[in-house]
Amino acid sequence: MKHLAPRYGFFVLGVAINSFGVAFITKSALGTSQISSVPYVLSLWQPSMSFGMTTFLFNMLFILTQIVLLKRDFHPIQFLQIAVNLLFSSLIDVSMALLWFFQPETLLVRLISLLVGCVILAVGISIEVAPDTLVVPGEGVVRAISQVSGKRFGTVKVYFDVTLIVIAVALSFLFFGKLNGIGVGTVVSALTVGKFVNIIDRRLPLIGWIRSLKEQPEKREEIQEEASENQPAGI
Repeated sequence: MKHLAPRYGFFVLGVAINSFGVAFITKSALGTSQISSVPYVLSLWQPSMSFGMTTFLFNMLFILTQIVLLKRDFHPIQFLQIAVNLLFSSLIDVSMALLWFFQPETLLVRLISLLVGCVILAVGISIEVAPDTLVVPGEGVVRAISQVSGKRFGTVKVYFDVTLIVIAVALSFLFFGKLNGIGVGTVVSALTVGKFVNIIDRRLPLIGWIRSLKEQPEKREEIQEEASENQPAGI
């Protein structure tokens, strides 16, 4: 139990870093990340609603989808995804506000901004996943679809991301008659973030340490069991 608080703390830290990564990618003006593509297009269509607000509403749809798909298998603790959604969505607006001064103009600076944002997002994802506590709504709905369909999580994730991009592109043409908020950055994010996550998981010692917060109690139990099995009879 003593490791539970830091595990949730690192989860929240990962979510906060994720929000900054999404904002940084968006500020590159080359398109936002695939998971945020639909909310971003909606926010451009309705300026009265912030990027964070449309993200919150869209993620609530993900949570509702999980409830419908999983039924009794949707455990009550997963309702905490609503709090996670509120935190993530709010921090997107905070991050966008903090980056108000950052307006890259040349293509080179935009590309650098895009790649830096992808790395930041990957770091956030690695830290968020390592404690193995809650899931963000976007990941939760993919897991639910995977569980119900019997398809591999990675396979469902690819189809899910592609579907989001297609929807965002369709909405962009419907609302603006052209691509708006979707671009090469969306594709680059979809192709690179997962690879950056793999590198960070292997190279960043902090990730292994965070992951060990969950593993330590289990390892202690294994050690105790081995010790009891090796005890001489009668002791």
